[in-house]
Amino acid sequence: MDNIVDLISTKLELFFLLMVRNSAIFLIAPVFGRKNVPAIFKIGLAFFMSIILLEIVDADIQPYGNVFGYAVLLFRETSVGFLIGFVSYVIFASIYIAGQIIDMETGFGVVNVLDPQNNIQVPIMGNYLYIISLIIFITIDGHHMLLSALFKSYELVPPGGVFAYTSSINDLIGITGETFVIGFKISAPVITAVFLTDMALGILSRTMPQMNVFIIGIPIKIIVGMVTLMIMIPVFSTILDSIFSNMGNSIFRVLTHLK
Repeated sequence: MDNIVDLISTKLELFFLLMVRNSAIFLIAPVFGRKNVPAIFKIGLAFFMSIILLEIVDADIQPYGNVFGYAVLLFRETSVGFLIGFVSYVIFASIYIAGQIIDMETGFGVVNVLDPQNNIQVPIMGNYLYIISLIIFITIDGHHMLLSALFKSYELVPPGGVFAYTSSINDLIGITGETFVIGFKISAPVITAVFLTDMALGILSRTMPQMNVFIIGIPIKIIVGMVTLMIMIPVFSTILDSIFSNMGNSIFRVLTHLK
């Protein structure tokens, strides 16, 4: 215990820089940033990770002059942590987008459920796919990938250094735009199946005008959407594996452009 106190006291400035970056990541990143994860766990994890990194990170802190200069360094470290957490969070947001599109096509668009993590209403299918994605993310050790990105970030962007945010902002805009493409690709099988069902119902309404296609169309579209979703679930894990791999590449790309 005395050794830890001595280590922190001799590298106090670096310790706080490490602490704020780690805390920012654990506040927003998937798995770690969920509201049902106790705050004391997040603080303790950031604290012990900072102690471990004190022995590993060899940073040359730029002269900051006074307390205001050091506050600027703390703000920069916080922004780096938020960048890493935000990129990983945005990738998961594409799952919600896919669920929203599926809900609109199958007739669940007016029904939402409460997401306890963000305290907002989310689509039913989006929440269902998000839970599956989170389970697969943990199963393939995706949370280890986030910790690896945290360690790698100190090699690419040393604490207390000077950062260039312009290129990273452009990367964030591109990554945010990719989430809509990913969401559409995930929901494409359901969209196609429901579209073909609509075409069949349209032909049926022309050949049998006495049939109320609107009444029978709603449950048929729901059944078709659910069956298609059940069929695509085995493939969904493969898609998520590729998405999570791209998540790591996106994080490293943003960090590289910060230098």
